[in-house]
Amino acid sequence: MVVVRLITVKMPEIYVNGIDELVKAGRYSSRSEAIRIAVRELLKRELWGHLREPYAVARHEDVEAPFAFAQDEGVVDLV
Repeated sequence: MVVVRLITVKMPEIYVNGIDELVKAGRYSSRSEAIRIAVRELLKRELWGHLREPYAVARHEDVEAPFAFAQDEGVVDLV
C-alpha cells in the first residue's frame, strides 16, 4: 500500500490558476491529482530515468506539462 503524506506547497499564483483551469476543464479531478502527476513525471524524467515507476498510479499520458509558465510574482499556499 502506498503511504500518502500531506504537504504544504507555495507556488506562483499563475501556476495555481493554470492548475485550476485544468481541473475545471475536467483534465484532472483535483489540484492534488494534477500536482501528483506533475511531480511523478518530473521524478520519472529527472531521477528515475529508465527505471519503472515504484508505485502503480493512474496515468494521464495525453496531458502536456502543465507547468510551462514563465515565473510570475504572486505566490499562494496550496494545502
